[in-house]
Amino acid sequence: MSPIKVREIVNPLKFEVLVGEEGLGRSIKTSDISRPGIELSGYFTYYPANRVQLLGKTELSFFSGLAASVKKDRMVRLCRDETPCICISRGMEAPKELLEAAASFQIPVLRSPLPTTQLISKLTNFLESKLAPSTTMHGVLVDIYGVGVLITGNSGIGKSETALEIVKRGHRLVADDNVIIRQTAENILIGNPPEIIRHLLEIRGVGIINVMTLFGAGAVRNFKKVSVVCRLENWDQNKQYDRLGLDEETIKVIDTKVPLITIPVRPGRNLAVIIEVAAMNFRLKRMGFNAAESFEQRLKETIMNDENEDF
Repeated sequence: MSPIKVREIVNPLKFEVLVGEEGLGRSIKTSDISRPGIELSGYFTYYPANRVQLLGKTELSFFSGLAASVKKDRMVRLCRDETPCICISRGMEAPKELLEAAASFQIPVLRSPLPTTQLISKLTNFLESKLAPSTTMHGVLVDIYGVGVLITGNSGIGKSETALEIVKRGHRLVADDNVIIRQTAENILIGNPPEIIRHLLEIRGVGIINVMTLFGAGAVRNFKKVSVVCRLENWDQNKQYDRLGLDEETIKVIDTKVPLITIPVRPGRNLAVIIEVAAMNFRLKRMGFNAAESFEQRLKETIMNDENEDF
């Protein structure tokens, strides 16, 4: 988990910087938000100073009722070296004691017109997304009928060419070559491309192509949940490949297990169609219909009927 800078939350969440612009390079290391109401009353024993501090109507109303002699002390103690920033909701006026203390410690004071609850929700979701555990995988991520399919395999095996055929069949490209995957919640993996190669696809012998320019905006998307991994590998005559689909393999990405489908590659196999069907079959399984289990049940019933007829 890499920290983000305070400046990264200013524009997306439409914050107004009141003071402390020189501190916008401070790091935010946790998505937890602190509302320091009890600290304003003077209790700083367990003050979580490393969190984003948010002052809403409740906190500022309480602060306005404090004696003038303690207001400056409370705000000075609120500003610590590890404090990333202090946010004010509802577009309320910032106390001058806060502005003076924050300016002296070079801590940004940000103001938002949003209500406190709404601001906490948006800020928490944004920080959880940015601070989520992440990894980079070599492969191609495509969206097939709403299923995020990550195509992996050795270099040169045909991942990008297969993705190109999948796009031609009306599906969407998310990322080629390098896929940044973030675990935004338990068992939820979101994949997106590095900014520098967004919408681009590399085809050996042709070069770099822009999928959005060639096929239109409907042929790409910027992120997608990774639901299944299709691993391409050269056909091995000595390996026994799954022919029924009863045994489901999985692969662990960060802390999440994802279904894994191994597809052997040999001349004459239409990989794009196979992966498309694999995605459709995955959807059917999640909807409660498993063709392999249905076949197994019919086979058992046939065997039992044959045995009964023998008697």
